[in-house]
Amino acid sequence: MKSPSREELREAVAREEARVARLEEERRQAQGHLDALRSELAALETPTYGRLLPLLPEAARPETSAEKVALFRQLFRGRDDLYPKLWTNTTTGRKGYAPACANEWVRGICEKPRVKCGECPNQAFLPVTDQVIRDHLQGHHVVGVYPLLTDDTCWLVAADFDKHSWADDVLAFAETCRTIGVPTAVERSRSGQGAHAWFFFGAPVAATTARKMACYLLTETMSRRHQLAMESYDRLFPNQDTLPRGGFGNLIAVPLQHEPRQAGNTIFVDDRLVPHPDQWAFLAAVSRIDPGTVERLARDATRAGQVLGVRGSHADADTEDEDEETAPWSRAPSRRGPPTRLPGPLPETIRSVLAQKLFVEKVGLSSPQLNQIKRLAAFQNPEFYKKQRLRLSTALTPRVSDRRSSSGRSRSTRRTRYGCSRTAPPSRLKVLFEA
Repeated sequence: MKSPSREELREAVAREEARVARLEEERRQAQGHLDALRSELAALETPTYGRLLPLLPEAARPETSAEKVALFRQLFRGRDDLYPKLWTNTTTGRKGYAPACANEWVRGICEKPRVKCGECPNQAFLPVTDQVIRDHLQGHHVVGVYPLLTDDTCWLVAADFDKHSWADDVLAFAETCRTIGVPTAVERSRSGQGAHAWFFFGAPVAATTARKMACYLLTETMSRRHQLAMESYDRLFPNQDTLPRGGFGNLIAVPLQHEPRQAGNTIFVDDRLVPHPDQWAFLAAVSRIDPGTVERLARDATRAGQVLGVRGSHADADTEDEDEETAPWSRAPSRRGPPTRLPGPLPETIRSVLAQKLFVEKVGLSSPQLNQIKRLAAFQNPEFYKKQRLRLSTALTPRVSDRRSSSGRSRSTRRTRYGCSRTAPPSRLKVLFEA
């Protein structure tokens, strides 16, 4: 038999390469379709929650200035005895928020910045009034709200999305909320480079319960979109279960301030990030969530271990949300839950590289699988819970540690070099944890 010529071999190789490329494209499309079907199935199996309280009877649109201010104060409600106000240093251009105070910068009385406002003996904080809100809406100043009340409850909770992928993140989060049946209002942030997802309650809810609900919604979103970072747990308002000693908790700027509103920012948008044509009609139609619904959702998520979906630290096992409300007699002696299983069928081979850190190739893994793998390398930060129990500020302490030390600093600065140059392009590899 005559051996094939060089040209015939090249043609045969080209045909097989083209066939392999077609098969790989078909596999990619089939995998995408499979992921979509699994997401639809998960949505059908996800419990929904009802009992929503309408904000205003018959969703009446406010017409007068007084009605708009009243609606605004009903929705964006926090502490009434004080409010944060934006300041700007005209020399350096620095900006920040501080409690509005009648004694601010009064010579011999105000000792900022040497003495913090929360520790000042000459506090004369100004309360929230209709005029304060009206001036905000008209552009005379910018104010915010301290959502955590003095009894550790809140009227609202908000999630902040400000990374480069904020648009995809907040849309995925809103889709999760719709699937579960929890109403949320999405606002494009003041900078235009981020968004806030607001939840409003019919009555004050314990901050720990409200935050568990929001964390659960974030956890569910991460199972659909693994790109959503775990730092999102630290971008909630309020970000504390209890009021820090001598502090006010974190603050969030309230929307619809005049100046950024003219640029299409700090306004509410739909599921395509298009502004609602009538902002006041939209706000009038927003539903407040019944406190019983919030408690039920948080309780169910706690029992299922899906508040954060990551294990507690062995150094402080009591920090686990799941353990806090679990009957002691129902816990395993080791305090460990059932072994984690990756959802769905796995590829026959998953490539990985161990080089100070573990790199796992993402090809062939679905978003829920990548999310679950990422959670294997994460744990609840005991420092967060220790500070919270002592009523210390947790502003710079992450709730979940992911490839970091308990102080929040990365242990290595060489993550890019390891694993990427030896195997596959960086876009195909995921850093899981450090050796």
